[in-house]
Amino acid sequence: IIDDSKTVRQYHKHIITSGNLECLEAENGMEALEVLANNEDVSLFLVDINMPVMDGYTFVSKLREQEKYKHTPAIMISTEAQKQDRQKAYQAGANCYFVKPVKPDALIETTKILIDS
Repeated sequence: IIDDSKTVRQYHKHIITSGNLECLEAENGMEALEVLANNEDVSLFLVDINMPVMDGYTFVSKLREQEKYKHTPAIMISTEAQKQDRQKAYQAGANCYFVKPVKPDALIETTKILIDS
């Protein structure tokens, strides 16, 4: 879960762990890349767009440059609700896009589909 808001990270963590999944957290894209550099094995990313240091678009683009995570699912979750925001997310390499606040059932269902595919 990559989001600069601790409250949002806790909310998303509560949803994900209720689906019997484990979570790692990062406050921004740069911190998330550092976690990955420590050989953490991650099977899905929940990524905010607007964050300091490194935004979500940049993080997902950099993620797609890494062979290990080239095809790992990334869900972008943001307050940005314009068509161009979705398009930019998909161009960066996102698999799915939700507008905050995300509905718990939709997030769990999408997460399980993406992990199992």
